[in-house]
Amino acid sequence: MTPLSHPPAPVRLPHERPLRVGPVSWLLRLRPAAIALLLLAAVALMTALGMRIGDIPMTVVEVLQAITDDGPNHFVVMELRLPRALTGALVGAALALAGAITQAIARNPLASPDILGVTSGASVLVVAAIVAAGSAHGGPSGALVEVGIPLLAVGGGLAGALAVYLLAWRRGLDGYRLVLVGIGVTAVFTNVKYWLLTLGDVNDSSRAMVWISGSLNGRGWEHVHPTALALAVLVPPALLGTRSLGALRFGDDTVTGLGVRTNLARGLMILAAVLLAAVATASAGPIAFVALAAPQIALRLAGVSQPPLLVSALAGAFLTSAADLAARTVFSPVELPVGVVTAVLGAPYLIYLLVRARREVRS
Repeated sequence: MTPLSHPPAPVRLPHERPLRVGPVSWLLRLRPAAIALLLLAAVALMTALGMRIGDIPMTVVEVLQAITDDGPNHFVVMELRLPRALTGALVGAALALAGAITQAIARNPLASPDILGVTSGASVLVVAAIVAAGSAHGGPSGALVEVGIPLLAVGGGLAGALAVYLLAWRRGLDGYRLVLVGIGVTAVFTNVKYWLLTLGDVNDSSRAMVWISGSLNGRGWEHVHPTALALAVLVPPALLGTRSLGALRFGDDTVTGLGVRTNLARGLMILAAVLLAAVATASAGPIAFVALAAPQIALRLAGVSQPPLLVSALAGAFLTSAADLAARTVFSPVELPVGVVTAVLGAPYLIYLLVRARREVRS
């Protein structure tokens, strides 16, 4: 028998470059990097176009002047339009990043934070609070709308995800079982949500329906700051966990042989995805299909084997910003909730994924 030798060094393609930051190194692939820059420019363009639209139409030059000057349009741009545009981009990025992590862990392109119970759990708690406050005080108070709903959304999202996690745990966490349990728990929460809507006053139920449809109307800096903080805190460890996500594509025995503690890796990455999705839902409501579609779009644009986290986040920011622009312009002067637009666009894509998955199983 010949002695075991050290494993060969990984092969690096000509278009790949090593990128080292302190003790950590990544393999910089030029195509995903170029796609990320293009998506970043597209997000900036959508943001600029969105800030032009409103009761006071402005050109891009006037928008830039309003940002720097204390003119009559300064308040409109800085307090009304810019927070809305930033909230949409940040929420889309957080949802897409959560979706990319979920799909990598579950090894399923149909997985998203929605099946982790985050959005459904948040919806149940928020609808219950709106209905209860309306019944007790003749309508939800301003304090509930401004402070209570975001906190309840985060709490409900975390509680829903914890329920799915505990029910799916069987001496470990399996991605396939996580998806099945998540679908069942989400179905239960969804029916509870609609039951609560039937109990409330018409006005309260209408207000709750606007929130659970996902809307960026009236977003302010109080919605920008929590989402930006969540991304700033959670994106770096998520990027550091890219190696673990890549290893989790294989079976548990293979992953363990690669030196990855599977349950710990899955648990930490799912926690990051849940927190991102919960904060995003608290800021804008449950915007549908962004977490599902953006990672798969990023995967195909970047030409890699699993959804790239950074490209997925930028793709989600672009999708949400573009959907908000469409929601404000297509049926003007009527403004649709952004979640309605993403659902209309995302439903055909979900059908495509289902058909594609069925064909792959047959072949």
